[in-house]
Parts: sequence; structure tokens; C-alpha cells
Amino acid sequence: MFGWNKQAAGPVFVPRDLGFTWLRVLQLDMSADSEASPRRNVPGSVSSPLKNGEKGVFRNQNAGYTALASPVRREVGNRSMTRSFCVDDNDLEDGKASKERDSSLQLLKLPTTQNQALLSGLAYCISSCSMILVNKFVLSAYGFNAPIFLMLYQNIVSVTIVSTLSLSGAVPTEPLTWNLIKVWLPVNIIFVGMLITSMFSLKYINVAMLTILKNVANVLTASGETYFFKKQHGIQVWIALMLMIISAVAGGVTDLSFHAVGYTWQTLNCFLTASYSLTLRHVMDSAKQATKSGNLNELSMVLLNNILSLPLGIILVLGFNEVEYLLETSLLRMPEFWLVITASGVLGLGISFTSMWFLHQTSATTYSLVGSLNKIPLSVAGIVLFNVRTSMQNSLSILFGLLAGVFFARAKLRDNSVG
Repeated sequence: MFGWNKQAAGPVFVPRDLGFTWLRVLQLDMSADSEASPRRNVPGSVSSPLKNGEKGVFRNQNAGYTALASPVRREVGNRSMTRSFCVDDNDLEDGKASKERDSSLQLLKLPTTQNQALLSGLAYCISSCSMILVNKFVLSAYGFNAPIFLMLYQNIVSVTIVSTLSLSGAVPTEPLTWNLIKVWLPVNIIFVGMLITSMFSLKYINVAMLTILKNVANVLTASGETYFFKKQHGIQVWIALMLMIISAVAGGVTDLSFHAVGYTWQTLNCFLTASYSLTLRHVMDSAKQATKSGNLNELSMVLLNNILSLPLGIILVLGFNEVEYLLETSLLRMPEFWLVITASGVLGLGISFTSMWFLHQTSATTYSLVGSLNKIPLSVAGIVLFNVRTSMQNSLSILFGLLAGVFFARAKLRDNSVG
């Protein structure tokens, strides 16, 4: 699983981190960031480094959404962040996650140029930032009051594209089986909740503050790893997490556009983002055993998450009574509006592909740090494009939180290399 004022990013699947949501499935930058692979995945927007042999498996599946997740992913999260939420800070420190991505990328038949590392990095940054900004634009500038329908439509776009590519043989995906669906359903329910809460919070909170608040998901994820999986983190990681908490609190206190409803939705999103990351680790082995090949690559996770989200999304659209609004709003009679929300769906899925391409062309260290640094121009763009009222204190809090995110990424990489 965007706007002008987003922002899993993490398939993720990443996390369309809103955005952060797509690959959302993944990568929770949370993965938290994830802002949403919804959409849009992959996050993160899915998201945290795990113990040695388990790291590569989890990160590989989680990369992208952060935000598929994202989402923190994708995202809101990430699709980013949402979906995609989500991939940037916590995942892929050891480089093991690139193996399954390589097999997928070989089938994408990307053109070979001397500057593919630069091109892939730019594509990843642009797609992850654009999805959050476009989502914000839809929810705030257009005033679209059906965020669940927006998530549902973005997921339909993702399913359509990935299914078409899979049927044509362009990308490999695992066939869906009843056993796989039963294993994955708990993860998917959390994934949908992550995308929806990311959408709702993005409607009320500016992109820069949302980016800082999503850091709290990293704190929850790291604490969950220590409690449930006995994962030990270095002192620098905990210092970085403490700095993230301080920046989030300071940012909220000095936020001139503070909205209690938006902050409530974002708090819930942080818990869901962390839950997605931890649950994904718990069920990944079972999910791989439920596939015919004994493996589950990221694109298969994108497809699985988004297909399973459709019936639940329809139920929630009816439950939140968005149908009445959809029948009355004039926005759905505007071709340009459909073009914008379709673009948001394509961007959410784009986070998944560009994150795989970028990781294939560079090191895991570069990938993680670029994902963290990418939040800086995203925050600036969110403030400028949407004319956000801010103060010097709030701006410093946001900058402090962004730098804390970079410090956290470096600390995780160092912690992993030492371990």
C-alpha cells in the first residue's frame, strides 16, 4: 500500500508504510515504515532483525511493504509504509534477504546500464515517497472520506497487476492453497488493520509528524523481539529507540495541527505494525511448508496478502457505512480522481518491485540507510506541499526524530554484524 497535504511503507509486503502499505507486506519499517507494501505491502513498511539463521528468512519476506507493510509497511507504511511501510530501518541488515529477490528480479528482465544502482535507488525513493504523498492528497486535498475503500481499491489494482504478470510468466508466484490461506489468515487480518489505521491517521496527521510517530513501531517491535524471541539488542539500538520516543513525544506536544483522533489511529497503527512483524516471524516457517515449493517469495506474499484482504475489505466498507458516502460523493464521477487513486495503487506495488531491484543492485547496508534518509525529503515535501503550519520547536523535533531513525538503522546494522 500518498498525498499532498502516505506518509509503510512496506509488502508489505512493505508495507503501500500508507503508505506506507505495500510491500507492505513487508517490510515494516516498521517496517515499520514500512508508510505501509500497501497497500500496500510490504512494509515499513514488514520488519525486524532476527536471530542469525532466521534473519534472512524473515527479512526477505518482510522486505518491501513497509510498509507492503510498510508498510510500514508497507508503511502506513507504510505500503509503505505503509506498505512500505516498513522495510527501511529494521530489515535486511545482513544481506541474506537478497537471495529470493534475485530469483524474482532475474525474471523481470531489467535493462542493464552502468547506473542501475543509482536508477534503482531513485526509483525506490520516488515510489515510496510518492505513494504516501498521493494518499495524503486523496484523503486531505480531495477530502475523500472513504479510506477503507481506497485501501480496497489499491489492493485490487495490486492483485490485478501481479496476477497478470504471474500468468504471463514474467514473475514467479506460489499457487494459493487452502492450507496456505489458513496459515496466513491471522497475518492478513493484522495486515489489513495496519493499512486501514494508517489511512485513517494519514487523513488527520501531517506527513512529517506521521513519519516520526511511526518510529514508535520500531520500539514496540524491538521490545517484542526481546520478550517473545529472546532477541538481544545492543546498547546503541536502545539509545536510538529512546531518542525516537523522545522525538515522538516532543513532536506531538509541539504539533500545531495536533488532532486527537489522528494520534489515536496512529497509536493503534504502531501496535498493529509491530504485531504484524512479530506474527510474520512466528508463522513464516509454517507458511513456507504450506507451499508446493517449500518457499514463499516476496511477490507471492504481496499477492497472498492483497487477495485475502479483498473480502475483509468489502466487509469493513459495509461495516463502516462507506457505501452511502460512495454513492453520494461526486469524486467517483471524476475521471481524474480515478486516475489518481489508480496511480496510488500502482505506486504501492511499485515499492515492492523497486525495493527488490535496489537491494539487488546494492548492499543491504546501503538499502537500509537510504530507506532511513529517504524520510527526510519526504517530511520536507509533506510540509511544503500541504502548507503545514509548524513551529521551530516542532521542526526541530521532526529533524531530531529523522536523525534518530538514521542512527537506529546504523545501530541495527552494527548490532547485527557484531552478533
